[in-house]
Amino acid sequence: MRTIILAVACVLCLGLSLDALSLSGRRIEAVDGEGAEAAIRGEKLLKRVRRGWMWNQFFLQEEYTGSDYQYIGKLQSDQDHGNGLVKYVLSGEGAGTIFVIDENNGDLHATRRLDREEKAFYILKATVVNKRTGQKLEPETDFTVKLHDINDNEPHFSKEVYTGSVPERSDIGTSVMQVTATDADDSMYGSSAKLVYSISQGHPYFSVDPNTGVIRTALGPGDMDREQREHYQVVIEAKDMAGQRGGLTGTTVVNITLTDVNDNPPRFTQSIYQFRVPESSKSGTPVGRIKATDRDIGKNAEMYFTIVSGDGMDMFDISTDRDTQEGVITVSKPLDYEKKQSYTVEIQVQNTQLDPRFMSAGSKDMATVRIGVEDVDEPPLFDKASYLMEVKEDAAVGVAVGSVSAMDPDGARSIVKYSIDRRTDMDRLFNVYPGNGSVFLLRSLDREESAWHNISIIATEFNNPRQTSHVPVYIRLLDINDNAPTFATVYETFVCERTKASQRIQTVSAVDADEPSTGHKFFFSLAPEGSHRSNFTVRDNGDNTAGILTRRASYSRLHQSVYLVPVVITDGDYPMQSSTGTLTVRVCTCDRDGNMELCNPEALSSAPGLSTGALIAILLCAIILLMIVVLFTALKRQRKQEPLIISKEDVRDNVVSYNDEGGGEEDTQAFDIGALRHPDAAAALEESAKQRRDIIPTDTLLYPPYRRPAPAPSGLIMPPVSIAARDNGDVREFINQRVLENDCNPTAPPYDSLATYAYEGAGSVAESLSSLGSASSEAEQDYHYLSDWGPRFRKLADLYGAEDSDFS
Repeated sequence: MRTIILAVACVLCLGLSLDALSLSGRRIEAVDGEGAEAAIRGEKLLKRVRRGWMWNQFFLQEEYTGSDYQYIGKLQSDQDHGNGLVKYVLSGEGAGTIFVIDENNGDLHATRRLDREEKAFYILKATVVNKRTGQKLEPETDFTVKLHDINDNEPHFSKEVYTGSVPERSDIGTSVMQVTATDADDSMYGSSAKLVYSISQGHPYFSVDPNTGVIRTALGPGDMDREQREHYQVVIEAKDMAGQRGGLTGTTVVNITLTDVNDNPPRFTQSIYQFRVPESSKSGTPVGRIKATDRDIGKNAEMYFTIVSGDGMDMFDISTDRDTQEGVITVSKPLDYEKKQSYTVEIQVQNTQLDPRFMSAGSKDMATVRIGVEDVDEPPLFDKASYLMEVKEDAAVGVAVGSVSAMDPDGARSIVKYSIDRRTDMDRLFNVYPGNGSVFLLRSLDREESAWHNISIIATEFNNPRQTSHVPVYIRLLDINDNAPTFATVYETFVCERTKASQRIQTVSAVDADEPSTGHKFFFSLAPEGSHRSNFTVRDNGDNTAGILTRRASYSRLHQSVYLVPVVITDGDYPMQSSTGTLTVRVCTCDRDGNMELCNPEALSSAPGLSTGALIAILLCAIILLMIVVLFTALKRQRKQEPLIISKEDVRDNVVSYNDEGGGEEDTQAFDIGALRHPDAAAALEESAKQRRDIIPTDTLLYPPYRRPAPAPSGLIMPPVSIAARDNGDVREFINQRVLENDCNPTAPPYDSLATYAYEGAGSVAESLSSLGSASSEAEQDYHYLSDWGPRFRKLADLYGAEDSDFS
């Protein structure tokens, strides 16, 4: 295969320019530099090809500014003999638009200005064809057009504005931050993209590394003080062409802030502070605030205050308000103007966080605080916080229990009077003398009811009653032996009929409401009245218990079923108290082991009755049984009564209602008006119709109907149709008779029935309007009388009073 010969327009790397380059028709292979030269000389190479084609590249300078097409190079084939039969064809990226080729001689041109930063190279294809036949004379060959860079782009920083910080008082050369710029030009060709950094604004405080762009401090710790200047603005330049003349420059702004370090101690705003506080102030009451300033900020300005000396170290405390960084002086102990009227303390302030690099012995500040105590009118003060008094429970009314004492702590020493807070002594058992505070009894006391009484006594200034104070008084009642001992419980004792003498049948003990200081000591003995011919004996055990013993070997239930044993119980306190308790002993039949089997019924009857729970259960059972009986009786009665109406279908038509006026005497389906024309016959018919169908009436009417001949009525209208008749008296009598009949008839149906009659009344100007009494003939009637009935019938008179000719 033959090869297309390339003519290179310029070789920028060597700085040479060739107009044309003619090569032989052999394939050129590039192995290394020596192999390429040998290929150009036409020498045959025997080495294996290790790299691709190197000759198929054209180089074109970007940003061409000429008016003509930019010449790139020349393509020539050994098939071109100069006879004009060969045609060069170009294809690939930009072929025909950006790049054009002369089809006759193979000259390659660029049609417009190119930018390497937009596209660095283009891949094209070239071949030759026969103009006459269109047949390819050479296969397509790829080649590349690369753009050589020129310095047409200035450096650009990644940010327009940088922000950095560095601690104040930093050493020279402390790194602040790094800025970075880039250049779009080719860094592999020349120095168009080689950047150098410099600082144009920010001297002499900062410097920048020309190669890396690292910004550093340029002054020492004494010159970089945040309290003097906190913010700096630095302008950094980046220049390409390695900083040489003609290079392009880009700039950026760097805002640098000095951060705070704790290099300033707090200072009081004044050396002496003065405050005043009332002597009545309680613990924790604020006295005043002191302020100190610190030029530092944030945590470096946090401070705390302490009291280091003075006569008020124990009377006052100081704390720090974290919001305002002020020292708050408060009262720690009660103040007394009469004892001490002023105090002086020394207060120290320092930072909570110290920096050993800057803080020294002078990092603390001191101030003097003088506090004056103001006199106030204070309430009386008791000499004790509480009082404990004791009195015997048998003390007589008026006996003194104890006394309290209070005084006015002010210099005036006002007189104090005393009283009892009656809310603490609702029963008014005690009182106090207003003048000396002596507490005495108003009523007798009983320790067994309440062993302690707690009252509150009020002390009030005589000159200022609003000044009062309270003190608790605890009164303990001392016990005296005023209660006799009794049995500890109710004993149920029995003795077997067959027993042994001196057999213990019961052990008893005693209780006493008193509480002697040495403890209880009880003595038991048989009462003198029971010692004569006694069947039992009492043995004192010496431990506050006693045993009940038998004095014979057998007892008989039939002879005596119950024995009463009187036992005398005596305490060992002074004055001695005693009581006699009676022990009931039943005689029972026992088994061989001494267990009770049967006792006399008489003895059982004397036993305690049923418990409350058992009585309630019995009562509930009786109530439930009574309710069941009542319910059963009610159900039985309900079954005996048959329902009046078994179902809705059996309901009888009791109320007849006609809602139309009817069609006159010809309307025989509406209502039978013969009842009004012949009352006697109607009454008899109605009487037979009213009888119940299920029973035969046996009684006659209590009030037999009164019948009298009645003339035929002129008309009848049942409700809501009205009844009217010419003889108004007959109709009224008919209605009254029916009402009386329905009220007094005992054979009326058992279900409710409604019979309604309406009577128009007498005196109507129009008389009856019913058609019942009208003539049955078709003769013409005279309606001129309608005009005499008044204005209400004027319309009717106009209609019926007109002549027939008026409508023809």
